[in-house]
Amino acid sequence: MDMLQYEEKYWSQGMEFIAGIDEAGRGPLAGPVVASAVILPQDVNLPEVTDSKKLTEKKREGLFYDIMNVAVAVGVGIVHEREIDQINILQSTYMAMQMAVGKLMVKPDILMVDGHPADIKNFVQENIIKGDSKSLSIASASIIAKVTRDRIMINYDKVFPLYDFASHKGYGSQKHIELIKKYFATPIHRQSFKPILDHLPTLKYYKEKRLVGQLGEQLVACELIKDGCKILEMNFNVPEIGEVDIIFTDGDNLVFIEVKTQTKGHGWNESRTQIDEHKSQRIMNAARHFMDENEYDTEIRFDVAEVILGDSKPRINIIKNGLSAY
Repeated sequence: MDMLQYEEKYWSQGMEFIAGIDEAGRGPLAGPVVASAVILPQDVNLPEVTDSKKLTEKKREGLFYDIMNVAVAVGVGIVHEREIDQINILQSTYMAMQMAVGKLMVKPDILMVDGHPADIKNFVQENIIKGDSKSLSIASASIIAKVTRDRIMINYDKVFPLYDFASHKGYGSQKHIELIKKYFATPIHRQSFKPILDHLPTLKYYKEKRLVGQLGEQLVACELIKDGCKILEMNFNVPEIGEVDIIFTDGDNLVFIEVKTQTKGHGWNESRTQIDEHKSQRIMNAARHFMDENEYDTEIRFDVAEVILGDSKPRINIIKNGLSAY
């Protein structure tokens, strides 16, 4: 099949910027839905690009870079689980697509959308059933969306190691559902999807299991991932030397963050009083050990995160360079 048949039709009509659009993550029980919009040049040569579902994970990763290198423009939109719960998955998918189009560096002349028509206003649009196997632009978008979402779920796997997110990527496999029933749902599970609502842990459960501190660390790590950070380690501990709650990269910075969690009734700054000089020294000792062990030579930062639980929505305050005062 000629994967450029649709693009050539519009190029022959004088349209230059043709955006293919696809999404990944409508069906999973956890994590975001991700959409991508890709505009390819007329001299494009990507013979191995096809529907992302037909490719191995390794192949998708390689093609991701090939597409990014040759594309005229690429836009990505991400809508996370709480928004999905609020407005439903269909509207969230449309929102992700709208965001992806909005992030393109050039304005497309037409949108080609995989599947049914999408609610994207102010653009001429053609919907193509099974478009990811018929259009190179849509197939490219399917790969960008899939790889982007998979990377997010692999990042979450470091935060929730009991749930095997790196393997099933949040989809409702039998193993995943069994893990939810055994350990309860996590903060990244979609509460509007069955059977998540039946397996939500309560704050009382976290208190009884002495997991309040761990929950706070997980919530902070999730916020960091949503901000585009990459989690390197959770609870990095060097016996008799020190420990760090979360180690992550923020752009070119390597960041070590201490998380302090309180329940309702406390306020900002109260938790930070627990970080004395001895605690600060242990954090910095562990950080030096991590850098030596992994041969890091980069700019570093020490942050502090405060989490207050008990309201309907956890309150999170991340203070960059927050440890510098100790």
